[in-house]
Amino acid sequence: MEKLTFSKLSLTDLKRWVTLQEGPIASYEWLQIDSISLTDHEQRQLQDIQSRLLNYDTQLMNEATIWARGIYPLLSIAEQGSIQAWAQVAMQAQYANFEIEGIADGVLGNTVAGRLESPYVVVVETKKGIEGQNPVSQLYGQLLAAAHLNWEPEKPARQEIFGCYTIADTWKLVRAQIDGIDSEKPLMHIEFSREYVEKLEAETILKVLKKMVNKYANQGFHAGGIH
Repeated sequence: MEKLTFSKLSLTDLKRWVTLQEGPIASYEWLQIDSISLTDHEQRQLQDIQSRLLNYDTQLMNEATIWARGIYPLLSIAEQGSIQAWAQVAMQAQYANFEIEGIADGVLGNTVAGRLESPYVVVVETKKGIEGQNPVSQLYGQLLAAAHLNWEPEKPARQEIFGCYTIADTWKLVRAQIDGIDSEKPLMHIEFSREYVEKLEAETILKVLKKMVNKYANQGFHAGGIH
């Protein structure tokens, strides 16, 4: 059986095992945030984050600094109930013809008794320099792993999962729909947002994240654990 890792995954590798459909950048329903509101406390937290980014050249910050100043704090504001933000999460899933595993830089997911049970939103922080990999293929791998973990208990015909990759303080959000998870070659359909710059559009990013989290919180969604 083929073993794939997030950090080394290429689109060529992925297309051997998954039928990939990539939609255009568009204003999809899951990006519509008119119904999402922020509390006064959330607004103050956003202002604090933006003040830590606005007068800094985020393109020159190293990954650990931008993660600490901007990315993880925004994820943590999107928490709701047992759906919490995590960093450096190991994920592994086994499909019919391949295994996929690696470390997700960030996750918003259901937490039970101090452990992450179900990953709903996965985050790739793009690495710089010669060690950097294509964030798109790495994100697709994480989406596949997360979708399989959430699919395991009830095995629905279709699985939905969200994610994003960040470059400095720029966010690119995605929605994935995966059909035939237990088939020889699953179908993976991807929808992309436009790019959002956090120092200017933190409120918009947060509202999209909150909409993603609300979807699962309102469904009372429970899924299989991370191995």
